Amino acid sequence: MATTEARTEDSRETKTPSLIAAAFQREHPEWIGEIVEALGETTITIAREHLVAACEFLKQTPSFEFNFLADLCGSDRGPEEEPRFEVNYHLFSTTKHHRLRLKVLLNEDDAHVPTVSGVWRTANWHERETYDLLGVIFDGHPDLRRILLPDDWQGHALRKDFPLRGYEPYSLK
Repeated sequence: MATTEARTEDSRETKTPSLIAAAFQREHPEWIGEIVEALGETTITIAREHLVAACEFLKQTPSFEFNFLADLCGSDRGPEEEPRFEVNYHLFSTTKHHRLRLKVLLNEDDAHVPTVSGVWRTANWHERETYDLLGVIFDGHPDLRRILLPDDWQGHALRKDFPLRGYEPYSLK
């Protein structure tokens, strides 16, 4: 019987927003576009104009203390999708031991998002990698340049419309 009760508790938890998301939504509902709970993870979609303020709030608020940007990555949803790109920020609190993902959606013709390197220093290289491989521009970044590919590389290798064999002279022919 205890197992059945535990399952009921678990299924109830997955259907309701996490306590973090609910508290964040109470404080700043205008910043939040969508909250998705899946597989025990919480993702909050934020408009890019609120990103830096949201990150500062999540880092500095004592009940959240997201003091570690574990990862920042971009994704190309494909040239037929709009918005085409998303940038995901995986946050972790080393003191509270909770996680959160922030997502920013970007259109192909305006793939700009403000840098969060002023909030977490580790964002510097993560943003450079996302710029290098997907072409997302991080406005205000202190050193936005390629980090993995050669300086003379044409295009962005992780875009879904990038040729599989690359462009000349880097072609594998």
